[in-house]
Amino acid sequence: MTRVAVLGGGVGGLAAAYYLSKVPHVTKVVVLESSSRFGGWLWSTRRSDGAVFEHGPRGIRPAGTVGRNTLNMVEDLGLGEDVLPVLSSHTSSQNRFLYVNQQIHKIPSGLKGLLRTVPPLSRPLLVTLVSELLVRRGQQEDESVHSFVSRRLGRELADVLVDSLCRGVFAGDSRKLSVRSCFPALFQAERRRGSLVLGLLMSSGPGPGPDVVPGPLARRSVEESWSQWSLKTGLQSLPESITDFLQDDGRVELHRDAAVKQLVPSAGGWKVLLEDGLVSADHIISALPAPALAAVLPSSCQTLVQLLQDITSVSVAVVNLEYEGDVLPVQGFGHLVPSSEEPDLLGVVYDSVPFPQHDRDSGVTTRLTVMMGGAWFHEALGAPETVTEEQLLHRAVAAVHRHLGVEAPPCWSRVSLHKDCIPQYFLGHFRKVESMREFIRTNELRLSLTGSSYDGVSVNDVIWSARTAALQVGT
Repeated sequence: MTRVAVLGGGVGGLAAAYYLSKVPHVTKVVVLESSSRFGGWLWSTRRSDGAVFEHGPRGIRPAGTVGRNTLNMVEDLGLGEDVLPVLSSHTSSQNRFLYVNQQIHKIPSGLKGLLRTVPPLSRPLLVTLVSELLVRRGQQEDESVHSFVSRRLGRELADVLVDSLCRGVFAGDSRKLSVRSCFPALFQAERRRGSLVLGLLMSSGPGPGPDVVPGPLARRSVEESWSQWSLKTGLQSLPESITDFLQDDGRVELHRDAAVKQLVPSAGGWKVLLEDGLVSADHIISALPAPALAAVLPSSCQTLVQLLQDITSVSVAVVNLEYEGDVLPVQGFGHLVPSSEEPDLLGVVYDSVPFPQHDRDSGVTTRLTVMMGGAWFHEALGAPETVTEEQLLHRAVAAVHRHLGVEAPPCWSRVSLHKDCIPQYFLGHFRKVESMREFIRTNELRLSLTGSSYDGVSVNDVIWSARTAALQVGT
């Protein structure tokens, strides 16, 4: 008979409660969210004219164990009919761009892309991939993403492609991020096969934990070859549906505006102190950002506190723009910008291309999202506390004009500043997480860690981490 408190009501905390509700001996689940809304960074604006704008993640990948797991949840929640798939043959899947030397360049793809020299690269990708087969296996326990790719694939790919990729996914600096934690498939490919090419072609090993049996929706994603998917009314629909599911479960309590002030160990569990009361729990699943958990742990957990405090996050400005007409000179998913080109600008997503269903009901428009800041926020934009929405909007509109040649002003815009939204997995991150969980085991703390601070920052990773934590409570 177990009573569990879930700290944090983002998608990680909600997913943990969802999986806990399926564990027979869990008799009570209490979700505590400090803000006035559930869902965290999954946040959509829905206009009355049918337009949908994403302020956080805008598409989810269906691939692998974690992708199948999320699709199984989506189906269980009754959202299968609301899924908007993007096929791998779609323009937005085939065409992804870089902004280098003040020009838009298509990232090489397909056989022709491998065989030809395609700017901004100076030699065919096939030559690079063949050369990679001859590179000796690395011996380091961990390595920066930039160093790893430079060593195996050459400095040019590391400086242009991988630098941009890390900015697009982590809003982070490839020279500081850990390849083992950020791109475990690449690290394991070299570790097991001695080569990225061989490792990825021959599969570098099992996925994270037990495999997931795909349900009908996940099987459909394979049969139709989806590259990503969204939902008809935006990805915020996912946490909303989980919330509805939990509200119908008599064992689950959901509390907004319930910031945790202190965690106090008690006989056989915890006392969770709130502003206006307390919650008793046999077990805690924390989906809080690592520093937020560190701030409420007792002094007896000082070793854990120090490890948690060492995981920092970056802030990202997300500017949604809508333009009248079709203003794009190219069609595709969007373009990324390497740090050597414009440090403050991470990339521009052409939202109307993959998800035209989110455009307004009448008239042709183009929806774009400009992402800025990340690891370069302070140096390029100033302190997040002092930068204004007007400044961010001006820079975003100027970037669209400069990069895409769009001269008309947007007909609609929204600026969202997400402070400390993406954790940075620096060198040795995996050791820190191992040490945290070892401290918890050694001290027999009834505490589980989940969320983007530890095991992956994608929506799929966070949901999988929540599933793992919840099922461990059940054992």
